Amino acid sequence: MTDLNVTAQQSLFCWQEPGVNEPVLVLNRNFEPLNVCNTRRAIGLLLVGKAEIVENGRGYIHTVNTRLPRPSVIRLNYMIKRPRPHVKLSKREIFRRDEFRCQYCGEEHPRLTVDHIVPRRLGGAYSWDNLVAACPTCNRHKGGRSLSELHMRLIRPPFEPSASARYLFGRQAREYHEWARYLEGW
Repeated sequence: MTDLNVTAQQSLFCWQEPGVNEPVLVLNRNFEPLNVCNTRRAIGLLLVGKAEIVENGRGYIHTVNTRLPRPSVIRLNYMIKRPRPHVKLSKREIFRRDEFRCQYCGEEHPRLTVDHIVPRRLGGAYSWDNLVAACPTCNRHKGGRSLSELHMRLIRPPFEPSASARYLFGRQAREYHEWARYLEGW
């Protein structure tokens, strides 16, 4: 056990210090992006020897007896084998896929709804290819009818988004620019 580990275990953490809830990118042993955790969890992984710091640049967290680096990107010391991730079908992900625009009129609206292209009463499924974002006006106009009945068209056909690292962690990557090189190619 290193001196850093012993000192940190003996000291009390000041978890009220600013920055302990900032996101940290967690990489697999082969540098594949796995997850985003908070700084508190990342420091825990570092102290028990399960991870190492790849990117620092946020300064330090001061404890009673020592100061610890506040990581931005960490890498696990062992390989996690997992299946390829899929984007979960949810209202938020449908809005994100459709870029927060109504798929009938193309307008951005603060109160979007989810619309079934083929209504459920006509056998429409709850699936990526049957759900789109719609503004309340277009959704009310369409009602429980099909697109052909109303002569309406979609701006673009619905699809299941690929679960690339850029898609999964892209929102945080806009703020934390040091993550960009670890997200490319996955």
